Amino acid sequence: METQQTINYQRIAEAITYLKDNFKTQPNLDEVAEKVHISPFHFQRMFSDWAGISPKKFLQYLSIDHAKNMLKQNQATLADTAFETGLSGTGRLHDLFMNIEGMTPAEYKNGGQSLYINYSFAETPFGQILIASTPKGICYMAFADEQDEAFELLSEQFPNAGYSQVVDTIQQNALYIFTQDWSKLNQVKLHLKGTAFQLKVWEALLRIPMGGLTDYGSIAQSIHSPNASRAVGSAVGSNPVAFLIPCHRVIRSTGDFGQYHWGTTRKTAMIGWEAARVGY
Repeated sequence: METQQTINYQRIAEAITYLKDNFKTQPNLDEVAEKVHISPFHFQRMFSDWAGISPKKFLQYLSIDHAKNMLKQNQATLADTAFETGLSGTGRLHDLFMNIEGMTPAEYKNGGQSLYINYSFAETPFGQILIASTPKGICYMAFADEQDEAFELLSEQFPNAGYSQVVDTIQQNALYIFTQDWSKLNQVKLHLKGTAFQLKVWEALLRIPMGGLTDYGSIAQSIHSPNASRAVGSAVGSNPVAFLIPCHRVIRSTGDFGQYHWGTTRKTAMIGWEAARVGY
């Protein structure tokens, strides 16, 4: 059964798609509200409650000009010492709590038969997610528009693992990221299966501040592999932990947001939502 939060996000997503597709004509509030089948008053209130700003201001954060400005800022700071040590502002606060531990070969050997994984479903501002954990940390997180399909994709990662549908404290702690209640956020440990190169790329993604954007070339530069943009793109695309590892903050060098494993509309929503929280 869909929750009100899910229904609201679906309407927000529909509005964002319409705004992006028609930004050149600058559609007014009445026009967008009509497209999502609610009154202008309720649409304005619903959108502002979700994004923290008006639809018009939100659209500014989705413009190519804004994206290019963010790229310029982060190209200058991605490898800086201040950035590495977390001194780039409160937008990075939650990323300082992330710690990646790579799985050992023994842990994912034979389809992960030695792993015991808890999983659950939760609501976020961007739709329902499936979140999964081992005793060492979060091992998987994905948007779950269909629960059965989402679990099937998880089980393909570790086909021989033991699974229990249960919410544990590791999951609960990680989910505070969506409410930004960082006073309750202990260090989030990520327990991930990946190559040494993938882990290096995922760690670099954690250094992109909330509200910030970067491109594949800049990530490659930051990990001292300037000619590996294509390999970086592949590693970004294989990120097993949606949102916590912010692969949605990587866009094309042209300023175009590009594709996203869980849908371009959702990526657009996440980028705009974060920009609104930081207050660019």
